[in-house]
Amino acid sequence: MVASSKDLAETSGDDVTPIDDGEKKGKGKLIAMILIPLLLLGGGGAGAYFTGMLDGVLGKTPAAEEGEAATAEGEEKSEEAAKDEPKVDKDGKPIEVAFLKIPDLIVNLNTDDGGPQRYLRLAVQLELASAADQAAVEKILPRVVDQFQTYLRELRIQDLRGSKGIYRLQIELLNRVNAAAAPVKVKDVLFQEILIQ
Repeated sequence: MVASSKDLAETSGDDVTPIDDGEKKGKGKLIAMILIPLLLLGGGGAGAYFTGMLDGVLGKTPAAEEGEAATAEGEEKSEEAAKDEPKVDKDGKPIEVAFLKIPDLIVNLNTDDGGPQRYLRLAVQLELASAADQAAVEKILPRVVDQFQTYLRELRIQDLRGSKGIYRLQIELLNRVNAAAAPVKVKDVLFQEILIQ
């Protein structure tokens, strides 16, 4: 059948012919042929970057890595040196610290339930602000030991369980030593040994 010019004029402007299935498959293949290589290149590039294969291309050479390691090591050494330097107060004067060892304490713990007798062995040091404070506390050391012994004998094993129990013990001993040593101020009670038998 031969189409007349009239028929062609009528169909050329108004009718839209649908795309057949062959053209759809062709466009899908074209998209897949572009998208898959792009994804492979992106994944391969990311893998090469994270494994260090691109370090030479990106200017990150082993010498640069060694320099970074040396810088990090230098920072660690400077932090250690800062720890070894004497601490200073707001006026720039060195802060003195003195430690006083309390004789080891061995006390029997309170057993309300009539169970087997348990003992607490405690080794403690006191942190003081200066050597002068240390000398002052040494003079009243029997009073400090008495305060500690009196308190420790009332403790039960349940009172010493966990970090909360040890923290409470530390705070109580600090309060008692400060009460006994007043007007000298003890900064901290430091445990050297805590043994329950």
